[in-house]
Amino acid sequence: MNPLAGQLNEQMQAGNPHIYNMLSTLGKEIYFPKEGILSQSAEAANHAHKYNATIGIATEGGTPMHLDVIQDKLSSFQPKDLYPYAPPAGKPELRSVWRSKMIQDNPSLEGKAFGNPIVTNALTHGLSIVADLFVDEGDAVIYPDKNWENYDLTFGIRRHGVHISYPLFTEHMKFNADGLRQALLQQQDKGKAIVLLNFPNNPTGYTPGAEEGKAILAAIQDAAEAGINVVVVTDDAYFGLFFEDSLKESLFGHLCGLHPRILPIKVDGATKEEFVWGFRVGFITFASDDPGVLSALEQKTLGIIRATISSGAHPSQTFVLEALKSADYQAQKEVKFEILKGRANKVKSLLDSGKYGDVWQYYPFNSGYFMCLKLRTVSAEALRSHLLHNYGVGTIALGEHDLRIAFSCIEESYLEEMFDLIYQGILDLQQS
Repeated sequence: MNPLAGQLNEQMQAGNPHIYNMLSTLGKEIYFPKEGILSQSAEAANHAHKYNATIGIATEGGTPMHLDVIQDKLSSFQPKDLYPYAPPAGKPELRSVWRSKMIQDNPSLEGKAFGNPIVTNALTHGLSIVADLFVDEGDAVIYPDKNWENYDLTFGIRRHGVHISYPLFTEHMKFNADGLRQALLQQQDKGKAIVLLNFPNNPTGYTPGAEEGKAILAAIQDAAEAGINVVVVTDDAYFGLFFEDSLKESLFGHLCGLHPRILPIKVDGATKEEFVWGFRVGFITFASDDPGVLSALEQKTLGIIRATISSGAHPSQTFVLEALKSADYQAQKEVKFEILKGRANKVKSLLDSGKYGDVWQYYPFNSGYFMCLKLRTVSAEALRSHLLHNYGVGTIALGEHDLRIAFSCIEESYLEEMFDLIYQGILDLQQS
């Protein structure tokens, strides 16, 4: 093992041995080089006042070399904020501004011990870092039956974790905290589990209420008190899009400091929050009461980044940073929020109108981009295919009976026609 990795491991063992024991084999072996090209280039940037021949970019006239056909389109920005490599952890100012935003959006974080957000190539990359650092073959990765299918690739196929499932909803259509508790306590012999909490949920668009949130925290705390080391990941991809009475904060803040055997990790980003899907700017943030643990986790995360993508895209980080600092940012964001809320409310009023009979029921939704129909009389895949090829309507079939609909990308004035067509598609299949 590299001595730098050994030093980081010793630092974690001294600060919190439970968190050290959560690491995968890769997590224990990974480190960020202190004597490589990046560190030498960073040192040169501070001291090479005459000539700096370290970093692999081209310069011209004291600025990064660039093409006018690109810069002309980006003339609002200085070349230094676009063309050089961004630091592996991301632009320092962006990290600081995002941390302040996290505290503003999540008052429960005030006074809690958590690290500086590290920039990722959007949320999938953040989840992949979690998988690399903490999942070994056979480790239990716990998430509900209604989930984003990419979890299987990220934690299962890539890292050979074992998916432990539980029903998302109880029979009363509330979050199934008891199911989560049972899935966790079943891992007592292993002594370790990774839990994924995704609110607003993809595919259902559901966010728990305050009492459900307390039950989730209690379930995780019960597992920790039973001697299970729990890595808890809050996948906050659709954070902020809360349209009704639900939790308005990430559970990350309430998980911070909850128990020494609990490692909270927040994965979030500008992708959906700021409507910049193609910019691929996300963040991963760790919480621990021990500064040495936070430092070691950051270094190991940078090692993963260095070994995979090296660093995130600089221009998109600059664009997001400038937006967050703009005086118009909050007002513009509120306008988009109201549009999406209007679409969600319109869908719910249509589904509650009675015009579609009893061919489906819908899972609770109160947030995010999506809602899910539970079809009573036809298969989801048959309906998806029929709608697509006969009516030009695209939906997502999930399992035998669930149909996911992204109301986020349908204008409010078109929603009724779309649901009318979905209903007609069901009638077609029933008749055939």
